[in-house]
Amino acid sequence: MKLQIFTTGGTIDKIYFDALSEFQIGEPVVGELLARFNVGFEYQVEALMGLDSLDMTDDHRRQIQRAVEASDADRILITHGTDGMVETAKWLASIPGKCIFLTGALQPAAFSRTDAVFNIGCAIGGLQSQPPGVYIAMSGLVFAADQVVKNHAQSRFEARD
Repeated sequence: MKLQIFTTGGTIDKIYFDALSEFQIGEPVVGELLARFNVGFEYQVEALMGLDSLDMTDDHRRQIQRAVEASDADRILITHGTDGMVETAKWLASIPGKCIFLTGALQPAAFSRTDAVFNIGCAIGGLQSQPPGVYIAMSGLVFAADQVVKNHAQSRFEARD
């Protein structure tokens, strides 16, 4: 499997600065995680942006869409902020012939109680087993991107009613 990974920022890449008492988007973590786990597939990481998904605009989503379309890989992983993930997935729905997974984290990857590693692993498993389409891997589940919502009250993703 050859995997193209695009990073866009979001909580998964946030770091905490004690002196500032705030979170900021840091360097993408996914490449470091995959190297540490010595994965048995080729991958390439490209940082497209470093934004909180609440700050994403249609121009940012168009940039993601163009990057996915231009990639010669047929397996794409996008790390993304959770609040805008479903909206970005809509922008990717018309891209044929690629298996596209979006994932992120509800807690930064730098935290010991993060869900980042679990979500990335779930997405990579899905990339190897799902047909072309757009999916979201969060909360231990794989969702068709048009069948999922973020439940803010429960801090998880769920199937849309």
